[in-house]
Amino acid sequence: MTTMSRKEKAPMSSRRIKAWSWVHKWSSLVCTVFMLLLCLTGLPLIFHHEIGHLLGTEVEAPDLPRDTPRASLDKVMEVAQALHPGKVPMFALHEIDDDRFWYVTLGDTPLSDVGNKTVAVDARTAAVLAQPRFDEGFMYVMLKLHVDLFAGLAGKLFLGFMGLLLLVAIVSGVVLYSPFMRKLDFGEVRQTRSRAKWLDLHNLLGIVTLVWAFTVGATGMVNTWADLIIKYWQYDQLSALLAPYQGQKPPAQLASVQQAAASATALAPEMKMAFIAFPGTSFSSPHHYTVFLRGKEPFNSRLLKPVLVDAGTNVLTASPPLPWYLTALLVSQPLHFGDYGGMPMQIIWALLDIATIIVLGSGLYLWLGRRNPAKAGKAASPGKADKPAPAGITPEPHAARRETTGGAA
Repeated sequence: MTTMSRKEKAPMSSRRIKAWSWVHKWSSLVCTVFMLLLCLTGLPLIFHHEIGHLLGTEVEAPDLPRDTPRASLDKVMEVAQALHPGKVPMFALHEIDDDRFWYVTLGDTPLSDVGNKTVAVDARTAAVLAQPRFDEGFMYVMLKLHVDLFAGLAGKLFLGFMGLLLLVAIVSGVVLYSPFMRKLDFGEVRQTRSRAKWLDLHNLLGIVTLVWAFTVGATGMVNTWADLIIKYWQYDQLSALLAPYQGQKPPAQLASVQQAAASATALAPEMKMAFIAFPGTSFSSPHHYTVFLRGKEPFNSRLLKPVLVDAGTNVLTASPPLPWYLTALLVSQPLHFGDYGGMPMQIIWALLDIATIIVLGSGLYLWLGRRNPAKAGKAASPGKADKPAPAGITPEPHAARRETTGGAA
């Protein structure tokens, strides 16, 4: 055996193991409780459409012949605003997998985030289907706990930091996996002592769910930055496009939203409508309709193309490509919740979520057991079939696993 191969196979030094163990222990402990909360709240969010159907809160459009002509968007907006005449239009959007109706969001101002009203209007008949409430009920509580802990932007950024600690815990757990488990066969779970069994199960599930946990944790962390990313996009992209409008007042009367949508779809006929942001909202400017188009295929259905149309004249102003950071945000959302592959993907996500809950719970159990000297002494009694850990090493919890979004999942 050469000197190089001996170096490659040399075990990690005790000093390095202790350093990585410290990093792993504290990054895990700080975020574990919050990751458990995110896993538990993320589980029903994976099946939010199915739960909504069971609870009767999902909007159901009637079945009509496929060649039924679509109602004008101007008519759709007129019908929605007639129900709430004191409010201004903010957004009109389709569900990603159902374009038979529009969700129209109305608010006291284009930027209001309280007191908003949503009206579901049939896209073919312009009939009102429902006025869903997204700010109440079981799923609303689950979503708010998962996204921001009912604390707004501060809650999102806090959960984002917990997501960062999760990634640190995962990386440090991977580094420690080999020295801790080198005397056990892969997949082996010792049955002689409760602590040894839970330690082996913790490590096994942790390494099996490694890639998924890292992906969900990273995408959840990105999702917590959504508000800041959108603000930066306005500063970075929209400010240059609005230079010709400096000193001008927003249009007193809005032009036809149907014509604006038609102009945008004509620019990219291979795409379909995702949503329309009205002038003054966070996704637009005071002078424009911003029509967001999406791809028609599963692989590009989450990628959006913005088209700015002058809200006073219906002249197409610009169609800037999305910057990389906004594309990263859009891609991270379906990866986080696993809602891009239908029911099979949702079931896989749910099973991995449950496995992660076991990893989190077992890690917490192992640490709490070490805090109890009497219990630790009892657990240290020799077992005949146990294989010892490497000399001088005290196993630590492997990783607090998932930041689900999210998101946070």
